[in-house]
Amino acid sequence: MVTRGFTGRRPPRPDAERLPPGQYLTDDFPVLQLGPTPKIDLARWRFTLREGAKPLTSWTWEEFEALPRTRWAGDIHCVTKWSKFDTAWEGVTFDDILAAAGIEAPTAYLLAEGYDDYTTNVPVADLAGGKGMVATRYAGEAIPPDHGGPARLLVPHLYFWKSAKWVKGLRFTQKDEAGFWELRGYHMYGDPWREQRFTGD
Repeated sequence: MVTRGFTGRRPPRPDAERLPPGQYLTDDFPVLQLGPTPKIDLARWRFTLREGAKPLTSWTWEEFEALPRTRWAGDIHCVTKWSKFDTAWEGVTFDDILAAAGIEAPTAYLLAEGYDDYTTNVPVADLAGGKGMVATRYAGEAIPPDHGGPARLLVPHLYFWKSAKWVKGLRFTQKDEAGFWELRGYHMYGDPWREQRFTGD
């Protein structure tokens, strides 16, 4: 499902240097999703780390919101070729999630899992070291449901389909397993600066 926001332009220099090849700048925040926005009850919300099918630890919404908070500001890039500059997010970094769980990443790969049954693969190295977070706020406010609230993964250096909406957990995998879009021809990694949109790019 694709809705509003597909108006783009080429930015003036020096901003053009911030734009990956093939991308166009938008002032909107386009909404893209597979189906209806899920209705998520915060009283029943859980965020769970798993190694395969084995649960490692889990947080309620209140417990997750009490974890250390980090703010990140920067640009995001969608595989559908829009980019948005100077976005502002707040959430819990992957590093702080692991620290709160008292574990190290048990494998080199994981799948982010959403409440809409969406999955996407991300190497652990692309979340660690402050590269990724589970965001619960955008522009100082709770993330709207159509943008993935109450919580979404944020991996801003990869195409935005990797930043799974309505995230409910991370499942560590022994190998790099394809998620929803990767099984349907999207690139396994998704670097916007290398235009890794589809298999073979």
